[in-house]
Amino acid sequence: MSTALKVVAVSGGTFRPSRTLVLTEALVAELARHRPIDSRIIELGDIARPLGGALSRKELPETVEHELRAIESADLLIVAAPVYRGSYPGQFKHLFDLIGQDALIDTPVLLAATGGSDRHALVIDHQLRPLFSFFQSLTLPLGVYAAEADFSNYQISSDALQARVRLAIERALPALGAAAGDLRKSA
Repeated sequence: MSTALKVVAVSGGTFRPSRTLVLTEALVAELARHRPIDSRIIELGDIARPLGGALSRKELPETVEHELRAIESADLLIVAAPVYRGSYPGQFKHLFDLIGQDALIDTPVLLAATGGSDRHALVIDHQLRPLFSFFQSLTLPLGVYAAEADFSNYQISSDALQARVRLAIERALPALGAAAGDLRKSA
């Protein structure tokens, strides 16, 4: 039996209800259908106020520091961001500004984003992928973008989106290795 994969999912929305959170939960649930995982979802909205008031990591309350350590120690990150005015939100970026520069080296990252329309779909490749390249993370090749039309009453209503979620996880599985941490240990 393989070891449970330590999965930390970051949902970068600050409002509830949240399509970004729904997409994040769908990705985690699909992964759990294929691999034993120990998952944790960090909602930016839950930590946004104390996070936004900190200019450095030393100023963070222990509750937020705990979330940062969880991100830094994940075997796999699932990162989903809403698109505001053509990019991810500033609070989302501030969260990752406080992550240790070398903490995510070789960490696999599955990227996802939500936006009002399909015209924001390139945010994954033009905004999120470069951010995690800075960290020297292993961004998985297939990201998942969802537009407002893919949801109804904050539930996934699009068969095409459900298929993209399944395909992203299917394509991620070989990169995740047989046991938690395999990629990081071999680096």
